Amino acid sequence: MTGWDEDGDGVLRLPSGRLVRGRGLRAPMPTGHPPTFGVYLLGSAPPEFGWTSRWIRWPDFWLPHDRSYATEVLKETWTRAAGERVEVADHGGLGRTGTALACLAVLDGVPPGEAVAFVRRHYRRHAVETPWQRRFVERFKG
Repeated sequence: MTGWDEDGDGVLRLPSGRLVRGRGLRAPMPTGHPPTFGVYLLGSAPPEFGWTSRWIRWPDFWLPHDRSYATEVLKETWTRAAGERVEVADHGGLGRTGTALACLAVLDGVPPGEAVAFVRRHYRRHAVETPWQRRFVERFKG
């Protein structure tokens, strides 16, 4: 299966070439192919989307409730991104989504201390909103 269109809105290209779409659920669904796997970073359970998904309980501006589970899901996400259309989303697509994308960058070989800058440069300039989200990425081991 092919991945996302490299020029697609909100698509992050990791150093390995894996593509992961980040998005805010408040915005309309992008046109084109739907994801085959999604990770939703929300304080409450998301609706059914029609594709395989995982929910990480993650309140706005904070960190995941269960960090071990979050790590497990992010590893699965990184693995699936090698051959599937994967998206990571929260309500706005910046803080939690940016944090998760930065963790995926760490899994892909970006040093933890550089992952936030990588995501801000290649995804969205204001991704990863809080100091504790930044520390979460810096300490992320995967």
